[in-house]
Amino acid sequence: MKTVIKILLVASIGLLSYFCIMSIMTPINFDESKTAREKEIVQKLIDIRTAETEYKNQKGVYTDKFDELIKFLKTSKKKTVLKEGSLTDVQLEAGLTELSATKIVKRGNKKEIIANGLQNFRRDTAYVSMLEALFPNKYTAETIENIAFIPYSNNEKFDLKVNNDYKNSTGIKIPLFEASTLYKQYLHDLNHQEMLNVIDIQVKLEKFPGLKVGSVDEPNNNAGNWE
Repeated sequence: MKTVIKILLVASIGLLSYFCIMSIMTPINFDESKTAREKEIVQKLIDIRTAETEYKNQKGVYTDKFDELIKFLKTSKKKTVLKEGSLTDVQLEAGLTELSATKIVKRGNKKEIIANGLQNFRRDTAYVSMLEALFPNKYTAETIENIAFIPYSNNEKFDLKVNNDYKNSTGIKIPLFEASTLYKQYLHDLNHQEMLNVIDIQVKLEKFPGLKVGSVDEPNNNAGNWE
């Protein structure tokens, strides 16, 4: 009987130790996984912001359709200035500017170019692929569609919203956009109670329970809620 009791005590101590360790490690493991996942998701949201900003620069409004945004990235061109050489302090003090130096080089007068020390100065305008300009060595025409999908979700897309009719206090129209994902979309397969705890904290603080960039309610300079 004493042997049985001893075995039960040892088992109980082992079980209690296990639960104590798990009570400490579960939130730690959850936080580590959450942090790692959010690092990827934040980068995706930054990429969406970059794409939406360029879309608005060219079209005057934002889009709430990923198909339209992706088509824009695949088919549009962006004007870029190819730079070679730079103006020295001496040249700047002599009154040269980027604009005046470019004009001198474009005139093609070799004596004038040499006199101003612009032999190695070039400023050429070119049009390059929007994908290449915004996301060099990151996305291709075949992979750009991945920009719409939330990492670690069940193949869900970011929620994309626009408010192109917002007017500020002076009546000036300011297009707004917002891209977001909820905690439950990218933390769904982690510890359920820990996920509920994180959501509950945000709700009580009246904050968005997830990650988002921009806002369709008021201008915020397209900031992310992690910034």
